[in-house]
Amino acid sequence: MHQFEHQDGSFTGEARDLASMAVAYAKQETLDPLKGALRYILFGVAGALLISIGSISAMVGVLRVLQGETGSTFRGSLSWVPYIIVSLLAIAMAGLAAWRIPKMEARKREEAAGR
Repeated sequence: MHQFEHQDGSFTGEARDLASMAVAYAKQETLDPLKGALRYILFGVAGALLISIGSISAMVGVLRVLQGETGSTFRGSLSWVPYIIVSLLAIAMAGLAAWRIPKMEARKREEAAGR
């Protein structure tokens, strides 16, 4: 007698066993990986949100320092210069992050291949 066969050996019992095995297999192969991916995505979104808030706060801080602590340097016709400086700083930070992404992906591929 097979391990999945009902005691009475009826066709409906076997069909019920087959259906329950198929459902269990589908849950194992689809829902469990999706739960893991969802957790990974949620942590990524939360991290991106926190980094964005911190970066914007830092840029506003730098702007306020340039506007308030430089005396009369950026007054009058040069009042736009702090905005350009902060914009260039933000672009440099984004460029640095984009420059590092391929290196991190290559390192992950190398680590995965070495396992």
